Amino acid sequence: MNEILEVKNIGKKYQSKAGEVQALKNVNFRVKKGEFVSIIGPSGCGKSTLLSIIAGLEEKTEGEIYIEGDKVEGISSKIGYMLQRDCLLEWRNILNNTLFGLEVKGIKTKENIEYVKELLKKYNLYDFANKYPSELSGGMRQRVALIRTLAVNPKILLLDEAFSALDYQTRIMVTEDIYSILRKENITTIMVTHDISEAISMADRVLVLSKRPGTIKDIHKIDFEMENRTPINCRQSPKFSKYFDTLWKELGVNEK
Repeated sequence: MNEILEVKNIGKKYQSKAGEVQALKNVNFRVKKGEFVSIIGPSGCGKSTLLSIIAGLEEKTEGEIYIEGDKVEGISSKIGYMLQRDCLLEWRNILNNTLFGLEVKGIKTKENIEYVKELLKKYNLYDFANKYPSELSGGMRQRVALIRTLAVNPKILLLDEAFSALDYQTRIMVTEDIYSILRKENITTIMVTHDISEAISMADRVLVLSKRPGTIKDIHKIDFEMENRTPINCRQSPKFSKYFDTLWKELGVNEK
């Protein structure tokens, strides 16, 4: 796999009533094409801030972001971003919700519309194309939100606690669905989560941030040595508890 993203020496400072605060310091890592990377760390360590900087939604104080070898400043069309809530527009049907990003970018072409319809068919949502968000389950809404994001053909998908608004059982099933879609579409993904189990079950690597100022404390390769890997069968693997214990202890050290 070729490297698609490089985060180089990223730092972030901001002003508060108490003075200058260093949120992130000297953050460095690379992501390969098609890789799934999870980022975890103690509360307030700058996980979501880092994701916002990569997305171009927040300015960095120092450092550079490179996508496919090109230095990026600001928002890049190569990046898609999913937040905690699906943010579907309740007055638009499902098809029109998935087309919204194309409209915003001015690329609602016949070809792109057909691509979205194919995604809806592929992931069992086309029968609901004329339904409205209120008529769908939480899990289906998240799938719609993902297809809306994939409609603009991003090279990298950023997930910021994207499943945290769901109840536990739904969350498990949605991560299964989303993981399957991302693997089939070969989308490079970076996910911020506070859920260690979620991070392990979905990621090829887990990046651990230190307490503030956040920096990369460690990077753990996750390999369950299985074919047809899914988040659920990863959770059932004997290796899962070993990964969990390692990361739990590392976060415990961070919080002292």
